[in-house]
Amino acid sequence: MNGRTGAGPELVIFDCDGVLIDSEPISLARLTENLRRIGVPIDLATVARRFTGTSMTSIMAHIATDYGVPTPEGFVDAVRADTLRAFDGELQAIAGAGAVLGTMRERRCVASSSDPLRLRHALSLTGLLEHFGGHVFSATQVARGKPFPDLFLYAAAQMDVAPERCVVIEDSVPGVTAACAAGMPVLGFCGGGHWGHDRTGTDLLAAGAVRVFDAFTDLPHLLATWDAASR
Repeated sequence: MNGRTGAGPELVIFDCDGVLIDSEPISLARLTENLRRIGVPIDLATVARRFTGTSMTSIMAHIATDYGVPTPEGFVDAVRADTLRAFDGELQAIAGAGAVLGTMRERRCVASSSDPLRLRHALSLTGLLEHFGGHVFSATQVARGKPFPDLFLYAAAQMDVAPERCVVIEDSVPGVTAACAAGMPVLGFCGGGHWGHDRTGTDLLAAGAVRVFDAFTDLPHLLATWDAASR
């Protein structure tokens, strides 16, 4: 592992949806409509509460168990294609993300539940891909997605950084749970559109986040004062 020492984190691992890009309102709406199309009696509020930050593999396993609706052939690919079409017309970066990433000195990567095609499409569309130097990791590269720690441990290993020298930026309980299980401290971000007016992040703190913030432009200060913030 890299032997760098210092006050701040050596690696910042960003979730993508709801942290870098304001995609969750779009994604959750498309998922809800497609689930209802195959006969799942579910509404947007339930989808948001249960599946934000969760991989499609885990989502469809829950749907089969809880609703008795097996995944139709081609359904996941159809949802992904539908979501990408919606992204083309609606997707935006989280306010301030591009400017902050452009001035960050810390090493950084992305670790997301989304599949690689969607990840790169979304980050390219919003102009953020260039800030990660190809270091974009997907849950499809590991055995288990969030809330398991596999993806974050994989990302840290690929970047050759010890887990305790990482800081994760997450917006969902499964993501915070996964980071904590990986031995990585977490900052909870609650500035995405899916948070609505309640941006207290109480559930993220309860899941183990060190603290929460709702303006991306606050991130440089939080990282610069990380030792104090993490105690």
